Amino acid sequence: MLVSAKEMLNKAKAGQYAVGQFNINNLEWTKAVLQAAEEMKSPVILGVSAGAGKYMGGFNTVVGMVNGLLETMDISVPVALHLDHGTYEDCKTCIKVGFSSVMFDGSHYPIEENVAKTTELVGITKGKGMSIEAEVGAIGGEEDGVIGKGECADPEECKAVADLGVTMLAAGIGNIHGKYPENWEGLSFETLDAIQQLTGDMPLVLHGGTGIPDDMIKKAISLGVAKINVNTECQIAFAEATRKYIEEGKDLEGKGFDPRKLLAPGTQAVVDMVKTKIKLFGSEGKAE
Repeated sequence: MLVSAKEMLNKAKAGQYAVGQFNINNLEWTKAVLQAAEEMKSPVILGVSAGAGKYMGGFNTVVGMVNGLLETMDISVPVALHLDHGTYEDCKTCIKVGFSSVMFDGSHYPIEENVAKTTELVGITKGKGMSIEAEVGAIGGEEDGVIGKGECADPEECKAVADLGVTMLAAGIGNIHGKYPENWEGLSFETLDAIQQLTGDMPLVLHGGTGIPDDMIKKAISLGVAKINVNTECQIAFAEATRKYIEEGKDLEGKGFDPRKLLAPGTQAVVDMVKTKIKLFGSEGKAE
């Protein structure tokens, strides 16, 4: 059964580790993330962007697939199904069809409008036992057409949004979606520290987890980050393993062209990547 991300993230913040949000793109991806989390006995968050939701046939299709897999795979660890960078309308749809968590990305609105829309969604999710993530200060790179430069959020604005009753807060601290450029200046721990001091026990979220050095990840966790989003790294691992399979001519041997065989190496690469991240984030064994 899907659960809200609230309890798993509050535990993570108190225990100074982080829960990974791994974005899912299809059936193989979803199975891979769930398999890794179950084997590592780690709570996990399945992230679904608007684009991925559309690709998979709609948010209601995603809910059906995930609920089916939880049952047939006999998953015992806590799993949250989370809308990633949702618009106001996407949030309303996901609340309706059975997601257990949503992120409203109002970072491109003026702060007053971000606050107004976030407040309304907090009210809707509250009675349904769901978790809600808000964002202040755009995350760099591109995410479904929303482009940010890796700016740093205003700690006072973060406090204003945290006080609305959201479960978790994504704040820009110089992080970027996708691959990091050569001239990236790193995370602003000063900003993170200032935000943490004003928002107290609120679990903080680090977007753009791909390519941030391990020592920076660990320092971010020590400063209150309890949720880390990973997507690009899994996509690259999947692509590399799939390319290797085809370059070695395996798809031409016997029934190697069968999608179940063709996609198996990439799927295993995602399992391995998710396990690596769970170890790094410190959530291994935390579901027991």
